[in-house]
Amino acid sequence: MKIIITSTGNTLDAEFDQRFGRAGWYCVFNTEDGTTEFIENENKDRQGGAGTKAAEQVAALGVEKVISGHFGPKAEDLLNKLSVQMVILHEQNPTVQEVIDQIKN
Repeated sequence: MKIIITSTGNTLDAEFDQRFGRAGWYCVFNTEDGTTEFIENENKDRQGGAGTKAAEQVAALGVEKVISGHFGPKAEDLLNKLSVQMVILHEQNPTVQEVIDQIKN
């Protein structure tokens, strides 16, 4: 399964980003083979509709789950329609690697 983790940077030691639509990066973690890939959020600086466009971007990547701190209502609606599970993480400032470690355990 492919899972997206919102991230402030493009490395495993980058901090988890609480924002979905405005996150700088998405870490795509593949649970089947343990690989990670970082994709820049091309919509983070949009004037409006960043969450909706971000939802379209992650759905195009074929992910089944997104872990973030906050999803806007429009992004949430679209992700629901696209059958992408949303997980809200309230922890403050874990690294992407720490979130992956939680997924593995």
